Amino acid sequence: MDLSVSEEITAIGDAVVRFIDREVAAIERDNHALLSSERQLYDASGRYAPEVVALRKRVRMRSAELGFYNLFGPTELGGEGMGAVAAVEIQERVNAHVGPSRDLVQTVVLPSPFTNGLSPVLVHLDRQVFERHRSALASGEKTMCFGLSEPDAGSDVFGMKTRAVRDGDGWVITGTKQWITNAPHADYAMIFAVTNEDLVRQRKGGITGFFIETSTRGFSVPSVIPTMGHLGSETGIISLDQVRVPDEQRLGAVDNGLSVPIGGVSVGRLAMAGSCIGLARWALRQAVDYAAIRKTGGRPIASHQAIQTMIARCATDIYAAKSMTRDCAWRIDQGLPATKQVSMVKMYATEMLNRVMDQCIQVHGAMGLSNELRLEAGYRWARLLRIPDGTTEIQLRTIARHVLAGDLE
Repeated sequence: MDLSVSEEITAIGDAVVRFIDREVAAIERDNHALLSSERQLYDASGRYAPEVVALRKRVRMRSAELGFYNLFGPTELGGEGMGAVAAVEIQERVNAHVGPSRDLVQTVVLPSPFTNGLSPVLVHLDRQVFERHRSALASGEKTMCFGLSEPDAGSDVFGMKTRAVRDGDGWVITGTKQWITNAPHADYAMIFAVTNEDLVRQRKGGITGFFIETSTRGFSVPSVIPTMGHLGSETGIISLDQVRVPDEQRLGAVDNGLSVPIGGVSVGRLAMAGSCIGLARWALRQAVDYAAIRKTGGRPIASHQAIQTMIARCATDIYAAKSMTRDCAWRIDQGLPATKQVSMVKMYATEMLNRVMDQCIQVHGAMGLSNELRLEAGYRWARLLRIPDGTTEIQLRTIARHVLAGDLE
């Protein structure tokens, strides 16, 4: 087993960081007043201000122009097809460098697996339909959202209440989606709906995916969902009021929609883990630097055993998360079974980041609570990540099922 990272991957990670430092940081400086306060960042409805939406689009399109935006898109769609190892390493490299709360960086320079760019979900879209929209998606001009979750159907997708009914050569969709990232600003939505009640009751399928233009009559985003102390959000609620969709815009086979996103789940969760490792490394660096200059009793606090213990625990946690994530990424790129390991990585990396951010705030004392250092923003982000894309408890259930079935390796 070779867990080393290729020179190509390292070089790409360095190139992404240089792009952020040279071009994105310049845009941030020029728009500091807009980006530095959430009173300007969001409008009265809690959505990103139009000026922020335009800046994010500008960064996306420049990232695509430089070849970064579609690094992880499937080759059959025109992406670079870089695998799990690359996703983990590059996300770690970027997040360790930039830290949290950069609204023109996270999920903009490198899109989240399902939401933007050449999403693997689009492999299941009719080729002619895809080609009509490929350029706009690949260039970052237009974006998407992934509409699976509902008020009563989060981890339990068979609780879904959105319905799609055949109507001539198309479908009519009615229902509500909730907790949908990028919904307030998306140009397209990948929406999943019940198409066979009997199969859903048997928990054997009966759900179908559809690719929908958000300008379609009956599609709306009536509100956003601010989270963890923020004044706004890029997460919204989608209302579908008899939305008509041609059958050619279906994602995959009828009643088999739950298999559509599977191809990108593992790499997506590992990319999240890479981000967590990077952010944890960023936080630990802040704590180490602060411990070297902050003095009590005439000595740097780094000389105190209590501080050393917190720093040592953080470093150990990061090493453990990085080791298991690299191993899991290698397994995926080798085509080996890794469902259990992916759940372990998603659970451990997100909880690790939560612990590290907490301890690094503690090292800083009262300063750690200030907005100035961004540690509190990192802590709020860390707490959030333990829920989406499968909660810690869902991951533990998956792990336990595999172990109890005899998978003890």
